[in-house]
Amino acid sequence: MAASSRSNVSAKIWALAAGILLVIGLYTAGWFYAASMLKEKTLALLGDQQRHGVTAVCQDAEYRGYPFRIGLFCSKVSIDDKTNGVAATFGALRSAAQIYQPSHIVWELDGPAETRTGTGIAASSQWESLQSSLVTTLGGVDRSSTVIKGLMTGIVSTQTAQAFDVKVGHTEAHLRQNGNDLDAAITLQDTDVTAKGSPQIVPRFTAVGDVTLAGKAALLAGQDPGRGIYGTKGEMRRLGIDLGNGQALSISGPFSVGDDGRISGKLRVEVDKLSAWRDQIKASAPQLAKTVDTATKMLSAMTGGGDRAAIDLTLNNGKVILGGFIAIGEIPPL
Repeated sequence: MAASSRSNVSAKIWALAAGILLVIGLYTAGWFYAASMLKEKTLALLGDQQRHGVTAVCQDAEYRGYPFRIGLFCSKVSIDDKTNGVAATFGALRSAAQIYQPSHIVWELDGPAETRTGTGIAASSQWESLQSSLVTTLGGVDRSSTVIKGLMTGIVSTQTAQAFDVKVGHTEAHLRQNGNDLDAAITLQDTDVTAKGSPQIVPRFTAVGDVTLAGKAALLAGQDPGRGIYGTKGEMRRLGIDLGNGQALSISGPFSVGDDGRISGKLRVEVDKLSAWRDQIKASAPQLAKTVDTATKMLSAMTGGGDRAAIDLTLNNGKVILGGFIAIGEIPPL
């Protein structure tokens, strides 16, 4: 073979090798860029909004999965909300995304979780498993779903020394941007709530919530310029408790939260198995027997004397008004 021919072949081999190295280099750079975006989006969902005084820290951050997957692993996660005086710590975090679909992220979080607030509330939580997935866009998180199994939480007020234990067998939470609005749905199955030193007033129940917050899609995207839910209007499609055997209570209707945290709105309250609710409350709190009997008779009379009641309530800056003129209570600011 002539020297010029060997030289041409050698040049082509070197060019091919250089091209392969260039592709590998670009791919590697892209992988690490995608990994940094994974960290940003994952921590954003956990609450990292530094411009609003909220920071999330991923301790011992490590990227894994190269070359075909992207994974962020942390030995511990901590969140500090200086604006609202809330601090929380969690166990290990594991997240991953396929290289061909980096916008779809799945992650797991270990307990225990410790939370403290500036108002004197401390909570400690543990769970069997916490798994979540989220879909991101250039504007932040578009939607997310979270499933928690075997959740156990202890809540203590340092001001009153009152302590509560909450156990939930299965928890599901779903969030999504719906145009400019934020849709949120949560289900708490097999829930037990007990106050330490007191009998269990409410038996095991399932709770559901399905709401829309108008103009608050940016909350999920981590770009909300306002004060969270303050100054927000929304629609409560359903907020309910089901004790089983048809014994259920649900609330629906439009509402708003003022800048001071007080709630206003027009809500529809529906109660099934009214007599069962009466007996349940009387058995748990005998001292309220007369009040419960009077309230049950009034509700039954207002709705035709049956075992199902449906009443309309008006909330006016936290004040609860029945029938448009009877004040029956007040909801404290959020």
